[in-house]
Amino acid sequence: MNTPLLELKNVTKVFGGKTDYTVALDDMTFAIPENFPKIITIAGESGSGKTTMGMLMLGFYAPTLGNVLYRGQPLNELDRTMRFQFRREIQAVFQDPFAVYNPFYKVDNLLSIPIKNFKLATSKAMGRELMSEALERVGLRPEETLGRYPHQLSGGQRQRIAVARALLLKPKLLITDEPVSMVDASLRSTILKSLRGLNHDLGIPIFYITHDLTTAYHISDYIIILYRGSVMEVGNVDTIIRRPKHPYTRLLVSSIPWPDPDLVWGGGEEMIQKSQVAFKSITGCKFAPRCPHKMDICDSMPPDLFLLEHDLAVSCYLYRDNEVLSREELSRVFAET
Repeated sequence: MNTPLLELKNVTKVFGGKTDYTVALDDMTFAIPENFPKIITIAGESGSGKTTMGMLMLGFYAPTLGNVLYRGQPLNELDRTMRFQFRREIQAVFQDPFAVYNPFYKVDNLLSIPIKNFKLATSKAMGRELMSEALERVGLRPEETLGRYPHQLSGGQRQRIAVARALLLKPKLLITDEPVSMVDASLRSTILKSLRGLNHDLGIPIFYITHDLTTAYHISDYIIILYRGSVMEVGNVDTIIRRPKHPYTRLLVSSIPWPDPDLVWGGGEEMIQKSQVAFKSITGCKFAPRCPHKMDICDSMPPDLFLLEHDLAVSCYLYRDNEVLSREELSRVFAET
């Protein structure tokens, strides 16, 4: 079996102290193969752990328990050479397209830094050519972009430049955290089209972190639904959005404003806002206090992941007659058939 490019192995992340703490990610095991040209969405409401998962994968957070492995080695044990390689192969695009810019420097400076640090060019002309190619790849004209300051560009342009910057390094994995949440609706499709194009044309796997199931449905191949740091449902995005199985996923999907005037949506809002239970006291299913289908067993122990189809697994006792999928086998639902 080939060593995964990146792997979370029994990873738990806790924020806070001994008495006042939050479990942001709870015993997550997940592997990304070396060559897996798909888009996987990590979705859930605020506080679900999706951004924490991305930060752990990037090495920005250290796990409280477990390990994040890059090519089989824990991130905190990488030598200088391997860490340099990790920083090149695992790239990120964040929510705020303005945060990565120094307002006193032109766009050229942002793009030239990775070229210089990773020695991608042997001359200024070659560096300029690399910048132009990356900008064109995300739908920007170099002659209209280079030489300008960040404030002279739109939010959509700045976000696409951030994608181009990551693209310069020819990454093995791109992690995007809410990349379109701070641009207006007219630009979202352009940015999402750019990401999808990189995935299709260059075979770059993308982790798309979002609370927006509408964009997740349009851009991704697979989806992981998180709730309070645990996986509720995972599998093919079309199956999950169109026919959600977990009660939590159903509530999320019911809040999607589909373009159908006869469709009632937002019915799950009351249940989503309802519970005030202290989650640290829950010993069973984390969603049980808010679930309309709660059974006695839901309060006693957390449910396993049950495999409903080859590319769909659900953590819910409603499906306890199905095969149990161990946490170590989570990536199995992404296997090509």
